[in-house]
Amino acid sequence: MLEKRLVLVSGKGGVGKSAVSAGLALLAQRRGLRVLAMEMGSPGGLSAHFGTGPLEFEPRELRPGLHAMQMVRSDALLEYLALQLNIKGLNRFGPLARAFDALATTAPGIREIITVGKAIWEVREDRWDIVIADAPPTGQIASFLRAPVTISELVPSGRIRVQAEIMQEILRDQTVTGLILVTLPEELPATETAESITWLAKENVVAAPIVMANRILDQLADPETPPGPVGEAAQLHRALWSEQQVWLDRLPPDHLLPYLHGLLTPGEVAARMADEFELIT
Repeated sequence: MLEKRLVLVSGKGGVGKSAVSAGLALLAQRRGLRVLAMEMGSPGGLSAHFGTGPLEFEPRELRPGLHAMQMVRSDALLEYLALQLNIKGLNRFGPLARAFDALATTAPGIREIITVGKAIWEVREDRWDIVIADAPPTGQIASFLRAPVTISELVPSGRIRVQAEIMQEILRDQTVTGLILVTLPEELPATETAESITWLAKENVVAAPIVMANRILDQLADPETPPGPVGEAAQLHRALWSEQQVWLDRLPPDHLLPYLHGLLTPGEVAARMADEFELIT
C-alpha cells in the first residue's frame, strides 16, 4: 500500500481507523518517505496517536519526514479560490468567504469535493511521497468518493468540471490511490463494511479496497478452564473468539490486526500498528 501516492483509510466509527492511519504514516516515515498524514473527518484521532497537540490546516512536521494536518473546510475553500480560481486576498471572516462557505455547506457535492480535493491537490503538488488520509467513516465515505462524479454531472463545462474529471481519474487509478476499510469482527461494523464493498464495486469510483479486521483476539491454547475468576475470563475470551471467527468467515478480511485497544496508550498502539504493517507491506 505504501507504493501508492494517496491512501484513504475509512471504517465505521470506533473501529480504529485513526490508529491504522497513524501506523501506516509511521511506517512510511521509517522507510524514508516524505509523508503527509491528514485528518479528513473529526479532529483528534491522529493527534492522539501521534502524541501531539491539536493539528491545524497548515501541515506541521512531527518528526523528520512526517507532517500532519487537520482538514478545515473553510481554509481549504479559501485555498481553492485563491489558487484555482485566482481570487486573491480573501479573508475567512470576510463576507465573500462566508458566502462561498454557505454555498459549500448547502450545494450537492461541494463540501465533499473540497475535502477530498484537498488530499488530491497535495498529491499533485508533489511535496510528499505519500498522503495518508484518516478519511470520513464508511457511513459518509461514499458521498466523498463520488463527489467528483456528482460535480461532473452538475457542471456541464468549464474549469471546475475539468478539475472534477481529473479527480475522478486520480481516485480510480489503482497505481495512485488506495482505499483501506478497517472493521471489527462484530455484526454492525462487519455488515457496514460488506455494504461498502458492494457499493464500491457498483460505483467504480476507486479501486477495490483492502479490508483490515482490527482487535483480533488470540486463540487460547490451553483447553482446560480453571475454577474462579481466571476460568470465567477464559470462558469469556473463548466465546468472544468464536464470535469473531463467524464474522471473519463472512467478510473475509485481507489482514488481521491484534487486539491492542485499552492495553496500550494511543501512541504505543500506532507504533505497534507500524510494526504489524512492516510484516505485510
